[in-house]
Amino acid sequence: MADPASVTISQLRWRCRRGMRELDTLLTGWVERHWDSADAGTRATFLQLLDAEDDALWDWVTGRATPADPALVDLVGRIVARRA
Repeated sequence: MADPASVTISQLRWRCRRGMRELDTLLTGWVERHWDSADAGTRATFLQLLDAEDDALWDWVTGRATPADPALVDLVGRIVARRA
């Protein structure tokens, strides 16, 4: 995983490109709205989230499954809540 402090917005936008438009929109939207103000822990968790497979991400954001990591559970919940 990259150092959250060294990751650029353009790199994040590229990493947010997934196999599903819905995930692209959800993840890129979070980056655009929250990356700059996120603390280092949240940034690291978001980078960890981007390492997940698309199927797992989709299950997490639709509530069909829950990540094992409590930090991911929290972040996914916040991302989904801001989508509504």
